[in-house]
Amino acid sequence: MAYGRAAVRYAKSIIQLSIEQDTLDLVKADMDLIRSTCAESKDLVLLLESPIVKADKKLAVLNAVFGSKLSALTNSFIKILTDKGRESLIDDISIAFEDQYLAHKNVLRTVIKSVDGLNDDFKYRVTELVKTAYDKDVEIIEEKDPSLIGGFVLTIGDKQVDASISRKLAELEKEFSKNTYMKDY
Repeated sequence: MAYGRAAVRYAKSIIQLSIEQDTLDLVKADMDLIRSTCAESKDLVLLLESPIVKADKKLAVLNAVFGSKLSALTNSFIKILTDKGRESLIDDISIAFEDQYLAHKNVLRTVIKSVDGLNDDFKYRVTELVKTAYDKDVEIIEEKDPSLIGGFVLTIGDKQVDASISRKLAELEKEFSKNTYMKDY
């Protein structure tokens, strides 16, 4: 994901604190709400990133948007972030939190792109292979991508297996663009 070190550190700290207070699932729901709200409202993200708007106004907006929907721990965490001038990281922290949460639960996110979806047998086989190879539970995310023409692209962490027809066609095009024909006369 595209977030910085500070977001990772804050995400780790709230995960550790929520584990200590036995509110991990509650904070996870809060972070999911924050992430989805930020994804839906780019204006909110721009407001939080604005150096012109003062921290107290940003906190008031966050309280108006989320208010009683968030747990006491998450509200306190947001208050600390705004006090430290780090409210612009709230969206990134919510994304980093998801990755940290999955790591804590020993779950590996696997993304499979295909043209028109996957059948259950293929998903099961991929799940079992990844589970065996990495000794972790697997969360499969399906994405449809018509540009692949056929086949699939499997992404596990930072590793990728591209078994798509579009990649094979690109390799053929590259091979044919090389002029290996030599005149012998």
